[in-house]
Amino acid sequence: MALTDLFRKKKSPRVMVVGIDGLPYSLVQKFTSDGTFPFLAGLTKSGHLARMKVSLPEISAVSWPTFMTGRNPGEHGIFGFTDLKPNSYQMTFPSFGDLKTPTFWDRLGQIGRRSVVINQPGTYPARKIPGALISGFVAVDMIKAVQPLKYLGPLRRLNYEVDVDTQRCRKDHDWLFVDLERTLEGRQRAVELLAKEEDWDFFQVVITGTDRLQHYIWDALENSGHPLHAKAIGYYRRVDQFVKEMWERFHRSADVSQEGDGFYLLSDHGFTGIKQEVYLNAWLQEQGYLAWDKPEPQSLEDLAASTKAFVLDPSRIYLHRRGRFPRGRVEESEAASLLAEIKAKLLELKHEGRPVIRQVFARDEIYSGPETPAGPDLVLLSHWGYDLKGSIKAAAVFGRTDLSGMHTWDDAFFWSVEAPKPELNIVDLAGIIERKISSAS
Repeated sequence: MALTDLFRKKKSPRVMVVGIDGLPYSLVQKFTSDGTFPFLAGLTKSGHLARMKVSLPEISAVSWPTFMTGRNPGEHGIFGFTDLKPNSYQMTFPSFGDLKTPTFWDRLGQIGRRSVVINQPGTYPARKIPGALISGFVAVDMIKAVQPLKYLGPLRRLNYEVDVDTQRCRKDHDWLFVDLERTLEGRQRAVELLAKEEDWDFFQVVITGTDRLQHYIWDALENSGHPLHAKAIGYYRRVDQFVKEMWERFHRSADVSQEGDGFYLLSDHGFTGIKQEVYLNAWLQEQGYLAWDKPEPQSLEDLAASTKAFVLDPSRIYLHRRGRFPRGRVEESEAASLLAEIKAKLLELKHEGRPVIRQVFARDEIYSGPETPAGPDLVLLSHWGYDLKGSIKAAAVFGRTDLSGMHTWDDAFFWSVEAPKPELNIVDLAGIIERKISSAS
């Protein structure tokens, strides 16, 4: 088949998005200056690189649904990687089926536009869309991760993998680089397959290897003397090359009046190095707000009735309210004063003389919409370097694990030819994409 058949040019606007999970604006700036990102360096001269805020808490499980719906968690209903079943302490893992609002590619389908979406976190199990969808993290079964199913066989023959082996890669950093290359090559093959088979209007692919590397060996990026520094930089050069290849594919397939018009790059949160992990349930227990029925709790089922507040990962505080939780005793009449008290104490929390908590947000400050009451009472934002955790087994407030990097809220990035509005937030991007594609409707 001729190349012109693989990437058919269309007169109506086409849009391509490359998502790079967790890649911070500050690192893009560094890498475009020091030669690690030669292609992106050129894009920053011809277009606009913007620093962007994301959803709170600043995790992929919340930010990606916000991106793909153009709605905040109070509307789309996803507040974390985990949640509790209503009126219980039973942990659940929100899936694509729990999303309460349509994605923008659903809305594009209503005006006759087709989308190809590859490795989008938060879309498992995959559902039919006008086009093709390959789910991203946390897709555990490829049979449920591909729509339409006609692509399952070809993807398997291409040795496509959703993600690296996170458990092995966290421990074995040499294997991490083998797995990063393998999954990126699979992503490239999936792009080639679906670009050939689908007559698309919107095309998106997400790279998640950046997030994995940054969690496990962020220090290798910061420290030129680190034994894995050269390998880490080499991977980011591969990412830059991948972006270049996607750019070239886009321009072979789209009829644009200005180079890059309709091509976008973004991340779902930023990243920085960890100074300390902060175990918020241990802090609540230390302050007298939380108690357990067992000396070694195994789950939130072991919360004592006297508990006034508890935390779900990474930074969501819930009052133990009567009527919301089976053993909850906090009355609505005391909620406001209790939240104010907890907030004041958190803002005083220090580690070696340095403040830990940057801001404490009440639910209604950051969420709006019909799902807001299902959200946490407070969401915390730490100063960079203090990684907030909801562990129920940590005895001390501060500690460290083998993880090296943590997410940040206000250091994601967005690139486009046209200048975006000031104070850009990830919730704004769906509107930008929809307006671009539907402009010829």
